[in-house]
Amino acid sequence: MKSVRTKVIAVGLVIGVAAVGAWQLLPEEGRGSGTALRVGTSDDVSSLDPAGAYDAGSWALFSNVFQSLLTIKSGSGTPVPDAASACKFIGQKLTTYQCELRPGLKFAGGRAVTAEDVKHSFDRIKAINSDQGPAPLFNTLESVKAEDRTVTFNLSAPDATFPFKIATGAGSIVDKEKYPAKALREDGKADGSGPFTLGAYRPAGSVELKPNPGYLGQAKPARTAVTVRYFKDSAQLNQAWQDHQIEVAHRDMPPDVLAGLNPGLKDTRYQASGGTETRSMVFNVRPGSAAAPLAVRQAAAAVIDRPKVAGEVHKGTVTPLYSLVPAGIAGHSTPFFDSYSSPNAATAKKLLKDAGVGAPVSLTLGVNVRGANVPEAEEIAKQLQSTGLFQVKVKAVDQWADFQKAYAAGEFDAYTIGWIADFPDADNFLAPLVGADSSMNNGFSDKAVGDLIARTQSFSDRAQAAGDFRELQKLVAQHVPMLPLWQKKDYVMSRDAVSGAQYLSDGTGVWRLWELNWL
Repeated sequence: MKSVRTKVIAVGLVIGVAAVGAWQLLPEEGRGSGTALRVGTSDDVSSLDPAGAYDAGSWALFSNVFQSLLTIKSGSGTPVPDAASACKFIGQKLTTYQCELRPGLKFAGGRAVTAEDVKHSFDRIKAINSDQGPAPLFNTLESVKAEDRTVTFNLSAPDATFPFKIATGAGSIVDKEKYPAKALREDGKADGSGPFTLGAYRPAGSVELKPNPGYLGQAKPARTAVTVRYFKDSAQLNQAWQDHQIEVAHRDMPPDVLAGLNPGLKDTRYQASGGTETRSMVFNVRPGSAAAPLAVRQAAAAVIDRPKVAGEVHKGTVTPLYSLVPAGIAGHSTPFFDSYSSPNAATAKKLLKDAGVGAPVSLTLGVNVRGANVPEAEEIAKQLQSTGLFQVKVKAVDQWADFQKAYAAGEFDAYTIGWIADFPDADNFLAPLVGADSSMNNGFSDKAVGDLIARTQSFSDRAQAAGDFRELQKLVAQHVPMLPLWQKKDYVMSRDAVSGAQYLSDGTGVWRLWELNWL
């Protein structure tokens, strides 16, 4: 999941919880069973239409307004029925997957959810094929059939990960009467059958969610209204926390705030779960880009000092990463450390010289302003320029949607982006990022990489794919379409007056706002 989705996961492991000190009085409008609970985030929503979004902020909202056939429960890595009553592969080939729709489901407007709505939801993702949408996740989906309450997915190749894919925001079921078959819905509204109904929505501002009394599914019924406030950056999110304008803060407080979390803080509970949110530098390999020559990308890989980025920018709240698959996920290896164990300008200089690439290489580095992204990009630029081999212009883009459109259009030679995996499998750190028609929109394609991805998806016993995953990661380190930078834990902060915040997020990409309530 882009942004950062998504977007994984030592699923459900809470490594630190603190709740100490006297409760401090909040403003009267900020507490009480009849008032909306306020949640703050520096993520953004790029689209209210599931066919047009593949980012953490959008999918976080989707998991509350829409239902998917399957979902992932807190503390588990296995998909379980949500809008479906049961799902299974038909036969042994892993090319036919079938779900039975749960009876009695209704959209928030009152219309019954049908198997035809499910088919419509998947068909339009493929038909629209938005540059910012989740179509790359369904590269093996060939067709969908609806009959009575049965939905049958026909796959073009074996795909053991398909149940995980339909458990994500990409599997959100929409009303076929309100969502066009070949165009995105753009009226600022959303009609789903999830735990909440969507009230007032102000882009880049806030969204109001009200409990859906007709919800039927895996989640518990929502107990209180929630207002989500979207802040431009970490500093604004932190200020809102300090001013008691929010009761829950998630993704992402400033690094120095996260580094300073301790049991002595008053009116503050916090937890850090998972540990597999990742961030990478993506290279535009299209012809004409300064990063198109392989030697340029390899030279950049040879000089980036990850520990310095982790320590100086992120205050030790992230861990250096040397592969697209993070530590804690089966199949993880360290090919970038094996090839570039420490920053070496001499190696970078030789790579450029041997390839006949003149230095300094001029690069435009795109970055979205949210979180600590700009200081991080400036540190990367500083490291590259200190070698005398690069000249880097950091181009910061204010709005997330504009940033997505810019990198999809090839406006940068490189850009930095985070990733929250959609499900706990190494495939989700590779197929959507470096596979054919990847969500990174950087022009990279390689037959050997594509063949290995297809092979890993054919194993129902995921342990059998471990060798192929290691080979895949070696190929990525050779081609360097992306340069992994770090991985981090998922931090949630809440006031003492709030219950359920420990279940809000566990790195699975599901945002469980329905777990929140006033004490």
